[in-house]
Amino acid sequence: MILSQRGKAAANQPLRADLDAFYEALEDKYDAKDNTNGKFTLTIAENALCWAELRGKFRDIQTRHEKPDWVASYTSLLGAPELREAATAFLQQHFSGVPLSPERLGVAAGAAAIIEMTSLLLGDPGDVAVIPGPAYMAYTPDIGAKAGLERYDLHHVPTESTPKSDFRSPTYFQHTTADLDRAYAELGDHFRMLILTQPNNPSGQVFTESQLLAFSDWCEAHKIHMIVNEIYALSLIDQDHEDLTEDYGERVQFTSVLRLLEKRKSNYLHWWYSFSKDFGISGFRLGMVYSHNEQMLKAWSNMGAPSMASNHSQWLVQKMLEDERWVQEYIAMNGKRITESYALVIRTLRANDIAYAPAAGSLFVWFNLSRLLNAHTDEAELELWQKVYNETGILLTSPVGQGSPDRGWYRMVYSCVQYDALEVAMARLHRFLA
Repeated sequence: MILSQRGKAAANQPLRADLDAFYEALEDKYDAKDNTNGKFTLTIAENALCWAELRGKFRDIQTRHEKPDWVASYTSLLGAPELREAATAFLQQHFSGVPLSPERLGVAAGAAAIIEMTSLLLGDPGDVAVIPGPAYMAYTPDIGAKAGLERYDLHHVPTESTPKSDFRSPTYFQHTTADLDRAYAELGDHFRMLILTQPNNPSGQVFTESQLLAFSDWCEAHKIHMIVNEIYALSLIDQDHEDLTEDYGERVQFTSVLRLLEKRKSNYLHWWYSFSKDFGISGFRLGMVYSHNEQMLKAWSNMGAPSMASNHSQWLVQKMLEDERWVQEYIAMNGKRITESYALVIRTLRANDIAYAPAAGSLFVWFNLSRLLNAHTDEAELELWQKVYNETGILLTSPVGQGSPDRGWYRMVYSCVQYDALEVAMARLHRFLA
C-alpha cells in the first residue's frame, strides 16, 4: 500500500475546487506592459493593495533592529511571549476596547492552522460545525481533513418579522436562535461548534451586537462552542463613500466579539484572527486564537508543535505592532484603498443591473449572475463560472462549497490586484455583461 487511507483521501481531494485553474491563470497573469491579454486571478483572498508600504516597513525593521536570540531558538508553543504582549495591546486598541490577557492568546502558522487545531481540540470525528451560509469554502477541509468534523451550512428560515432578504439591505445576516434550534433538533449532540465569520466571507456582511449576544447565550446554555472569526475586522468599507451610500440605510458597523468574550470568560466562547488579510501577509503564516478555556490552551501547548508559526514572522509582526502610529496610519490607508476598489466593482455591477450584497467589510463582492444561468443547478453554476473565465480571463472563486442557499451567486476578490489592473478587469466584465 503506497499511501495510508488519509493519504489516499488527500491525494484525491483538492484543497479547493478552483486551485488548478488558479495555478493555470498565474502562468498567464495580466501585466500592463508585457501581457495585456493576460488573466486576472480574482479568486483567492489576498490583499496586495498596501504591500509596497508593508514591505518598506519590514525592511526598515530589519535595518534598524537587531534580531533577538529567541528568533533562532525554540519558544512557547502558544507563541513567543513578546508577540503575544504586542498583539494583545494591538487587539485592545483596535478590537476589544478593554484589557486582554496575553496568557489567553495562542499563535499558530496561519488561519488554517488555527482552525484545524481548534477543531482537533474541541471536536471528535463525526461532530458537526454549524456555519451560517454562505461561508468560506475551505472551512470544510480545515475542520475535516484531520479532525474529522463535518460541516453544516445553516440557512436562515424567514418568519413574518424577518422576511427573506435580497441582500441589498440590510448589511447583516438575519440568522436567529430559532435557526440554531432547528439545527440542534436535526443534529442533536453532534452539534459541537458554531462558527461565525464577520465581516463575512464571501458576502462582507456582519452580525449585530444583539445577534452575537443571543448566539453566545444560546451556545453557553447548550454547551456548544461558539467561535467568531474576525479575520477581516480591519478591512472595512466606508459606507459614506459617495458612490456607495445609497446601498446603506441605517449603518450597521462591525463590532468585535472580543469585548463579550473577555466579559464572559466562558469555556465555550472563542475568537480567531490572522494577519493574512487586513495586513496582506498571507505568506507570513501567522494566525491567533483567544480563549478563556484553559484546558484547550493547555492541550494546545502540548500538541501544537507541528503548527507553530515562524519565529522570524512573529518577531517582524511584533515590531510592526509596537509602532502604534504606523499601524493606525496603515489601517486608514488600507481601508481607503479597499473602499475605492470595492466601489469600482460596484459601479460595474450597477451599470449592468447585477444584484450584490452591500458589504460592511472584507475583500470580496458577492454578486448575483443567476439571470445568466441556463438552469438553476450546480452544474449550470460551474458552466457559467467557466464561461466567465474563458471569455474575459477573469477567474472568480468557484461556487463549489460556499454554502449558498441560492444558485447563481459568485465571489470576486478585488484586493489581489492594484486599482489600475482592476479597471481593466472591470472593463472586460462590463463587455461580458452588456
